[in-house]
This record gives sequence, C-alpha cells and structure tokens, in this order.
Amino acid sequence: MRFAIVFAVVYAIAYLVCVERNYALFTYHPAIGEWGVGVEKGRDGPAMYWYGWMASSTLAASLAGAAAMLLPQSAARRLPAGASWVAAAAAMLAFCYLLRGFFLR
Repeated sequence: MRFAIVFAVVYAIAYLVCVERNYALFTYHPAIGEWGVGVEKGRDGPAMYWYGWMASSTLAASLAGAAAMLLPQSAARRLPAGASWVAAAAAMLAFCYLLRGFFLR
C-alpha cells in the first residue's frame, strides 16, 4: 500500500513537471515512424513527447515508491491514502491552468 500511495502522488506531480519543462526520456516521430533518445525537434512533421513524459514520470514515481518501501512501518502508517486523490485533482487543476489558452480561444 505504501508503494501505491507514494507512486500515485509522485506520478501526478512528476507528470505535471515533465510536461511543463519537457522532460521526455524519448521522442516519437510519427510521420517517419522513428524514436529518438531525449527531446528532439520534429523530423518531417511534428514530434510526440507524450510517451517520453509518461516514461519519465513512471521512472520518478517508481523510484519514489521504492524509497517509500524502505520507510519504517511507523512512518508508513502516517501516509494518507487520500493524498493520491488530492494530488491527482491538483494536477488536473494545474493542467487546466497551463492549457487555459486552448480553452479561452
């Protein structure tokens, strides 16, 4: 349960940071069907960073979840399960703010 709570909270926050700062582990170029390491500019069309953002967020959340498994049981009992819902809701509101230009056109 510790892993799941920490993973959910950190994933929501990490995904928001990855999208805002464009921290992608890899880039997909759908027009030519190629993958690139890290963030690359589009080749013969737009580049897709979404897969890389998901991978970066998964890596960060997995490391945080693994670190949470090392916590002593007394500290782990203080992790609120509702924090995962709060983090997800806060991330959605933050994305609404980041994408407000698309909604207000």
